Amino acid sequence: MLRTLSIRDFVIVDSIELEFSSGFSVFTGETGAGKSILIDALQLALGGRGDASVVREGAPKADITAEFTVDGAAQQWLAQNEFALEDASALLRRVIDNAGRSKAFINGIAATATQLRELGELLVDIHGQHAHQSLLKSEAQRALLDNQAACGADAGAVAAAHKAWRALARQREQFESDAKNVLIERERLEWQVAELDKLALKPGEWAEIGNEHSRLSHAASLLEGAQEALAAISESEHPILSQLSALNQKLGKLVDVDAQLQPVLDCMEPARIQLQEAVYALNDYLDRVELDPERLRQVEARLEAIHSSARKFRVTPEELIEEHAELSDKLRQLADASDLDGLRKQEEKLKAAYMEQARKLSAARAGAGAVLGKQVSAAMQDLNMTGGSFAVALNACEPSASGLEQVEFLVAGHAGVAARPLAKVASGGELARIALAISVITSNATTSATLIFDEVDSGIGGGVAEVVGRLLKRLGQQRQVLCVTHLPQVASQANQHFQVAKGSTGNGKTVSRIDVLDNKARVEEVARMLGGLEITATTRKHARELLAS
Repeated sequence: MLRTLSIRDFVIVDSIELEFSSGFSVFTGETGAGKSILIDALQLALGGRGDASVVREGAPKADITAEFTVDGAAQQWLAQNEFALEDASALLRRVIDNAGRSKAFINGIAATATQLRELGELLVDIHGQHAHQSLLKSEAQRALLDNQAACGADAGAVAAAHKAWRALARQREQFESDAKNVLIERERLEWQVAELDKLALKPGEWAEIGNEHSRLSHAASLLEGAQEALAAISESEHPILSQLSALNQKLGKLVDVDAQLQPVLDCMEPARIQLQEAVYALNDYLDRVELDPERLRQVEARLEAIHSSARKFRVTPEELIEEHAELSDKLRQLADASDLDGLRKQEEKLKAAYMEQARKLSAARAGAGAVLGKQVSAAMQDLNMTGGSFAVALNACEPSASGLEQVEFLVAGHAGVAARPLAKVASGGELARIALAISVITSNATTSATLIFDEVDSGIGGGVAEVVGRLLKRLGQQRQVLCVTHLPQVASQANQHFQVAKGSTGNGKTVSRIDVLDNKARVEEVARMLGGLEITATTRKHARELLAS
């Protein structure tokens, strides 16, 4: 339930703080006073679109905050999205600056406009003043019926099944019309994969064989250099290792005479040990390295084969393995796609899955359509359309993403009149009454605790308006109902009455203000709605009678 609404610098509103109660509340005022602006501001806080044009002239930003009492699905959504929940309430805030930049917050935590919309859909259900116009569209009629049937998930499953079926059907049709090109492409891929299969390049082989080639091609110089080093260290006439050992022995004796030579000896002994290790390593290296012309030829042939394949496929040698994997994958996909019989069987399987889902959706629509038809027909009797009827027709059509039928609302305005499509109903008043009946009835299908009707009673007057008021008041006993209206018969039924009016600031700018009316003020406002600018004793008396009824 909406508890408070704070609006700052929005269109012609400078600053408004509103508190709401449960039950049925109305907003009234002169045309252009800004009644619907309040609904627009709330929609913005609920994640609606907004730009710099919503900021009041001369203000740096528009700031709208709405506080709701939440339970059930809304509480679960807040917990799942990690927005702090205190006192079973949710604080939604939207700020738009005069450059069009937008910020959103939920319980003081930064959020996205999408998150505001998701939460807003659980909190509020808005029926706009042009709802009767949207109901003329087949898509809107289907969406309304699906919502009433609570089969949104089934409709989504049908759309997904249709997409999968048609995608495979297009693939099969493409193969049938382009079989020759597919065969040529398959043969090309088979040849390319066979070439790389024959090469059989292993991961890391390119680097390993390069190192081996470098070693084999320089084997003679490597042997000569290693032998020369070994001779200098340990096998020449005056080897370095022998000289170092002799020096160490001599210094060892001199240390006994002068201990200050000990650091020198400590440095030279490790050098002798390292040279000895180098001798061992050189001997081991010379045992392993040998001239092998045959192996060198083999390695050079392998390098040439790898280079040749890389040039052929226009990649580097290092990329050949990845290229092999990609071409193999393409060949597998083409082989699967080239299996026409397999494609046909899979297509039939996907079609059967679609038909199963679509028939389930059709059954749900048929049941909900029958119930909706009876409920709207009953409501029409109260709305001065005695003998009229409403029905939901499910006209068979070609399988589509929306199912096996087109949804069409049929209306007979009076007894003995043939039912016609809603789009062909001539009277605007009839259309407005039917749309209002549908809005009130379908609002029962939503879980939202707050329902908003923005001038949905346009095109209605007289005794019908009084029926509409009682209908909304009865709905307000179950939900919080907010209604923008120009009808005194509707306003008189409200539990809470807000008056919207225009005023001026000190600098001559127009602003919108709003007041909660007490009983005396309500009489004056209802009298104004009845009699226009001139309020007489008669209009006041009539206003009191309406409020008392």
